[in-house]
Amino acid sequence: MPKVRRSRKQPPDGWELIEPTLEELEQKMREAETEPHEGKRITESLWPIFKIHHQKTRYIYDLYYRRKAISRELYDYCLKEKIADGNLIAKWKKSGYENLCCLRCIQTRDTNFGTNCICRVPKSKLEEGRIVECVHCGCRGCSG
Repeated sequence: MPKVRRSRKQPPDGWELIEPTLEELEQKMREAETEPHEGKRITESLWPIFKIHHQKTRYIYDLYYRRKAISRELYDYCLKEKIADGNLIAKWKKSGYENLCCLRCIQTRDTNFGTNCICRVPKSKLEEGRIVECVHCGCRGCSG
């Protein structure tokens, strides 16, 4: 099984603790990329990839900011090697964006009316029983 992509630079201490989980997520990513997409909309075929990307980034974020289980050097290494998404983590640190599913949901240029995605609307503001599904990543509501 191929390893998680890395540069030639030696990873910092603690890498061996997170490597098995990252390899497992990388394997899921490869399976999602090769999954057949017949019968799905173009955006629907990308939803599993967005989900796995979110999982991998959230894993690194939780280890560093919540559990404090990895060092700053290892965290910076994961961001530099693009194992985790630094821009998404930067949004998670801001108030109101703690549960953000992907960056496309807050980009106003991707919507018809220059607003956020429907998954960013609080469930209390939506009609009762209405099922919301993001067009970009398949999220069912990341506003909390």
